[in-house]
Amino acid sequence: MSKWMIKNKKCNIKRICSAINENETVIKIMLNRNIYTLNGMKHFLKPSFDDLHDPLEMKDIGKAVDIIINSINKKLKILAISDYDVDGIMSVFILCSAIEDCGGSIEYYIPDRVTEGYGINKSIIDKAYKGNYDVIITCDNGIAAIEQIKYAKELGITVIVTDHHDIPFVEDEFQNRKYIVPDADAVVNPKQFDCKYPFKSLCGAGIVFKFVQLLYNKIKGKKQEADKFIEYAAIATICDVVDLADENRFIVKYGLSLLNNTKNLGLKALKEITGVSGKKMNSYIIGFIIGPCFNAAGRLEHASTSLKLLLADSESKAKELALKLYELNKERQSMTSAGVDEAVKYIENSCTANNKVLVIYLPELHESIAGIVAGRIREIYNLPAILLTKGMNGVKGSGRSIDGYNMFEELLKCKDLLEKFGGHPMAAGLSLKQSNIKTLTKMLNDNCRLKDEDVIPRITIDCQLPFKKITLEFAKKIRSLEPFGKENPRPIFAEKGVNIINITTLGKKHNVLKLALRKDSVWLNAVMFEGLEEFKKLIGNENNLNRIKFDIVFYVSINEYMGNEYLQLQIKELRKSISQY
Repeated sequence: MSKWMIKNKKCNIKRICSAINENETVIKIMLNRNIYTLNGMKHFLKPSFDDLHDPLEMKDIGKAVDIIINSINKKLKILAISDYDVDGIMSVFILCSAIEDCGGSIEYYIPDRVTEGYGINKSIIDKAYKGNYDVIITCDNGIAAIEQIKYAKELGITVIVTDHHDIPFVEDEFQNRKYIVPDADAVVNPKQFDCKYPFKSLCGAGIVFKFVQLLYNKIKGKKQEADKFIEYAAIATICDVVDLADENRFIVKYGLSLLNNTKNLGLKALKEITGVSGKKMNSYIIGFIIGPCFNAAGRLEHASTSLKLLLADSESKAKELALKLYELNKERQSMTSAGVDEAVKYIENSCTANNKVLVIYLPELHESIAGIVAGRIREIYNLPAILLTKGMNGVKGSGRSIDGYNMFEELLKCKDLLEKFGGHPMAAGLSLKQSNIKTLTKMLNDNCRLKDEDVIPRITIDCQLPFKKITLEFAKKIRSLEPFGKENPRPIFAEKGVNIINITTLGKKHNVLKLALRKDSVWLNAVMFEGLEEFKKLIGNENNLNRIKFDIVFYVSINEYMGNEYLQLQIKELRKSISQY
């Protein structure tokens, strides 16, 4: 059972409601998202093009665009090098499409996840040199490629870096950090400490979008021509799980509206094959249905298939490639499910089950899904999890963490055991010798300061919500707060003393509960997608359900059926009533 906590931000809510003519609950939700000013609330509720910052505020972006314009004018050869994930695919698509539209000669190179690994490397630079490329521009990578870019410069290649990842650093013997950037001709990354750009959380495609805004403005005098790429930046922003605040909120909100009627043949075909064509696009559809198909190619074959889908110039080709991505994703799902089962067996049948940091070695697992399996294990046990597998050049792995455990910093303490590692507080990648796995496991757990209460799952509730306030109109108001994601989670509510009047089961496996709820003479329908067995244990042999009162945590949603809309609660968790949360 999770620990339930209600947020309680202190503020004169009635005064704010009066000032912006808004619902009290909506005001509470915005306060819980750390939006305190009236102006900030207005922008949150109605994001617009005015929320986009001037690209020229970003360090080196003017210099980078000038290099590309000079390359276009002199008919120089440009090579774009991207990552193999959704952000990388969308970044390189936007970049290549815009430069070609402006008359440039550009080709792309996407590394193979297994044989080449992440980002620009010496082999790619050698290929660029032999291919007589004059300019290399990275997207969604390059900020950590210090030696590689130095090598490219020695060969006489002009290099532009566009990236959004954290700035790399070196430590001295006193653990003082010195942050370093590659010696490229231009480095475009708002996370540089001398970059004055006001928003630091753009994804790779978001930064490329700012780049092409400036490119169109300088070449055609119309930066708005770049707006057609917002739908691709929106896909990347959702799938890269960056903060849905500031510019990102507008990019996603406006991008989703474009995706509803996209003209891209590949996206249209993928929407059709995944069964979402005709549905209103939202963060869930992009993040859990469309995005995984784009990612599947880079995991199991090569990411160029995903890019080719976006570039498809005929319906037949688009359908062919969309079907391939769909099938690859189904295969990836099957592999992930089997991998999670194996990981659970590994944990339950070893002393790992007593650890606060789970380190699991599955040598046969496909290395491309290690991060996904680690994420699922983290969800099951609510513990930091590192999934290791046998790669082509030794043991490789991915980790996923929980709040309160900075995985990057903890791996940094073990750096002498690792061949290579990188990441951030919530996720990391690493490689090491097989002989060091046990030592790494012990060291991580010996250093771990997580207490038992730290690993109890927490549900953070926006506010207690009486049933009498829940209407279809209110549900539409909540839906208007989309897109939901990081820094703007879907609003979650709670109520106590609720009666369950009726229960039915739905679905092929009868594992979905449909409930009729009552509180203070108000009846509401609800569904519960998880926790059927726990619910049976909770009610025991009670035959008269309406005598039991429950506390519930829930989302307010709208069920659409046959063109009609119905109010519906989605229960996340419930328990027999107690006096307080």
